[in-house]
Amino acid sequence: MFIVGLTGGVGSGKSTAAREMERLGAYVIDADQVARDVVEPGTPALASVAERFGPEILDADGALNRRKLREIVFANPGEREWLEQLLHPLINRTLAQRIAASTAPYAVLVSPLLLETGQRDMVQRILVVDCPEHIQVQRTSERDGCAPEQVRGIMAAQMSRDARLSGADDVVRNDGDLDHLLQQVRAVHETYLAEAGKPDGA
Repeated sequence: MFIVGLTGGVGSGKSTAAREMERLGAYVIDADQVARDVVEPGTPALASVAERFGPEILDADGALNRRKLREIVFANPGEREWLEQLLHPLINRTLAQRIAASTAPYAVLVSPLLLETGQRDMVQRILVVDCPEHIQVQRTSERDGCAPEQVRGIMAAQMSRDARLSGADDVVRNDGDLDHLLQQVRAVHETYLAEAGKPDGA
């Protein structure tokens, strides 16, 4: 199974690129969705989070208040480390299971933390969606309804743009219009189809 890791900073356009790759026939696994799945109501992980941070971390229906949790952990590196140690092994195990279920020509693992975690070892090639930082701030603020300062805090906690680009095998630039992005995605898709069709070790 040929597996591409797709990553980028917050607001870079990862989801748009992933949707196009899925439309073109790739099997897409979203690490953010898996991260939500492992803390669904009734899961042991959610019980551990609520025990650590108190019942106020839960919504009225018993689901995790992700925005409140994000505010806590991005303001406190120690709590963020504790949360990562709890969730990353669960997330990675689930990701591996979903990748193994793929019957598509190739799989795409979409993850904002691909390069910061062991997830990079799951993939054969790394695709970074990149855009200038001021565009990240603008897009995320408009999308999530949060203050630019909060977006910059999230960005500061993520890998730097330069470090992310240095870890890339392929880069698509999302600093123009949608068609510009999609054209680049289609081009790398053709490359990945060719790679996936090679015999192992070729």
